[in-house]
Amino acid sequence: MQKVAVIGSGAIAGAHIAGYLKFPERCQVVAVSDIFEEKAQARIDEFRLNARAVKDYKELLGEDIDLVSICTPPYTHAELTVAFLEAGCHVIVEKPMASSLEECDRMNEAAARTGKILSVVAQNRFKTPMMKMKSVLESGLMGEIRHVQVDSFWWRGHCYYDLWWRGTWEKEGGGPTLNHAVHHIDALLWMMGSPSEVQAFMSNVAHDNAEVEDLSIGMLRYANGALGQVTSSVVHHGEEQQLIFQGLKARVSTPWKVKASNSAANGFPVENPELEKELQDLYDRLPEVKHEGHAGQIDNVLTAIETASPVLIDGLSGRRTLELIAAIYKSASTGELVKLPLPKDDAFYTRSGVQANATRFYEKKTSVDNFTTQTITTGSDYR
Repeated sequence: MQKVAVIGSGAIAGAHIAGYLKFPERCQVVAVSDIFEEKAQARIDEFRLNARAVKDYKELLGEDIDLVSICTPPYTHAELTVAFLEAGCHVIVEKPMASSLEECDRMNEAAARTGKILSVVAQNRFKTPMMKMKSVLESGLMGEIRHVQVDSFWWRGHCYYDLWWRGTWEKEGGGPTLNHAVHHIDALLWMMGSPSEVQAFMSNVAHDNAEVEDLSIGMLRYANGALGQVTSSVVHHGEEQQLIFQGLKARVSTPWKVKASNSAANGFPVENPELEKELQDLYDRLPEVKHEGHAGQIDNVLTAIETASPVLIDGLSGRRTLELIAAIYKSASTGELVKLPLPKDDAFYTRSGVQANATRFYEKKTSVDNFTTQTITTGSDYR
């Protein structure tokens, strides 16, 4: 039985707690910590936990705790993760892994040094359409991928950035490129690997109470000549999200759609129903995910603890995602074509370097401690 502590009791903490509660024979939430202790107690009451509320997470470092979920703002992730790893705990840390590559490296070094598990939340991998898409791409039926399109479309009102830690490079670490598209960028890298070059643009078109971007477009070049594009936004009504992979022989996407073409004698396309059926049959045969979202990732981490097996999403995976995001921010802020990987002496390697060099669009004008409602929406389920 794994004893679990949840650090941070904001909106996303509920998804973690609900996930742990799906496995009552394997784990128990024994503590919830938040700088606003009453918020921690409210979570305990909401989920009827046999747990205690803690204001200062440091009280938990010497206690008998096996696994910790870190659900705090990004700028705190490195400090908390390293502290709990060194205290002998396994750690699940919310996205984004951290607000700089230097912090990611410290977190990964602590995991390697202590031998404890570090898993970075990317719960969309644990959804049936994503798992099926990964298998379809690996089948090779589409041929080599020539182009990938990632649309991370979200919509957030002006007041979204009034929350005290949002909207600044210091505390949030960025806008939707870091905090919303991180899921889609993780999926892209899982399926396609890292690009070799990045050219990007970003802007703030609707939130003049935030330093950070609310819209960005990253253009990617892979070593084999394939191209990609990633749009990250909190200004898109409807919040459609999709990943589209164009292969030599066919196109597939999440939400699921398949099209395949052959060439007519004059070069124009004619449908290829045989390949479409083959791809559709493969997709239909693939199994459903047993536990989806956060519950799926929690199950994966619990299994890794119980069987000494690797987790699907570790700290190195989380770092690769942040490296591409850092490259987008660097290119968009400087106008440069950025080559990957980023070296440790790069200006965008450290948090202080990002803060000093990233474009600031506006001053943060309003700061509220908390919103009265904690309801959040998580967008498309990729079906």
